[in-house]
Amino acid sequence: MKIIVPMAGRGSRLRPHTLKVPKPLVSVAGQSIVNRLIKDIAAIVDQKVDEVAFIIGDPAFFGQDVVKKLTQLAESIGAKASIYRQENPMGTGHAIMCAKDSLLGPVVIAYADTLIQANFKLDESADAVIWVKKVDNPESYGVVQLNERQDIVSLVEKPTKFISDLAAIGIYYFKEARDLKMELQSVIDNDITNGGEYQINDGIKKMISKGKIFKTGKVKQWMDCGNKKVTVETNALVLENDMKNGESLISNSIKIENSIIIEPCFIDDNVHLINSIVGPYTSIGKDTVIKDSVIKKTIIQHSTTIKNAILRDSMIGSHVYYDGLARDLSIGDYTTIDG
Repeated sequence: MKIIVPMAGRGSRLRPHTLKVPKPLVSVAGQSIVNRLIKDIAAIVDQKVDEVAFIIGDPAFFGQDVVKKLTQLAESIGAKASIYRQENPMGTGHAIMCAKDSLLGPVVIAYADTLIQANFKLDESADAVIWVKKVDNPESYGVVQLNERQDIVSLVEKPTKFISDLAAIGIYYFKEARDLKMELQSVIDNDITNGGEYQINDGIKKMISKGKIFKTGKVKQWMDCGNKKVTVETNALVLENDMKNGESLISNSIKIENSIIIEPCFIDDNVHLINSIVGPYTSIGKDTVIKDSVIKKTIIQHSTTIKNAILRDSMIGSHVYYDGLARDLSIGDYTTIDG
């Protein structure tokens, strides 16, 4: 089994937090998004993962430090890492074809801006599985259309009339990935584009037209990390899940002076809390100082100092110094705001 992770985008909707850090490496509840995604998939698939292929972008942004972290992530689950580059953003289908050397045998393709709780028991009758979530506003998503046997017969992007309320969430399984590779190559060779880009859906539609059986996989939770607001919400859900699972979320090395922690919270090593209330639903990275502040439902990365603040629904980057009063902030790395 292989896992292929297209993650070459610059994460513009999550700026300023992605000006220096690729979105999949932004931390949520103490772990990077891609770290959680890979480990969650590896834990619930019923086959050994022997390779994780990452499709990353321009080396000027996705440098050797990123390659090193991704390699270590693959090795942490007992798999080898393959690194491919998509230097020109030409669509999801094009991104996957950048990893064409890894497109053989059983493969899970997972986009690195989504976290899930799901049952990955695979339908043996299926040639492929698309994981979906029921949504209230299907016109905002790509949805799957089913027949009476509950096979997927079509994918429709942002339908203008009701077809289905099952949105594709960006995670796919292919029993034999060479089938997808062949159809995506045909899409590229015949210059079949949508919005000027080559899309995975066009390859999937070709597979369906040739009789390949696609089934749906259902998720219990679908947690988006596309922008600041939904990433803060996802952080809260992940913290709640981790606490229910009995995971250790607060480091033994933190220093607390006249402060209160309201769980669930993730608090990393060498955090110093002084005259503050932290939580619930707050994540704080290592080597951070919080003084004379109230911090709720907020993500703070590492090596940051916050003073005299009232924060809620906020994201604060690394190496930030903030001294002031606010309620809803989005501050990127290496920022100083002083009273």
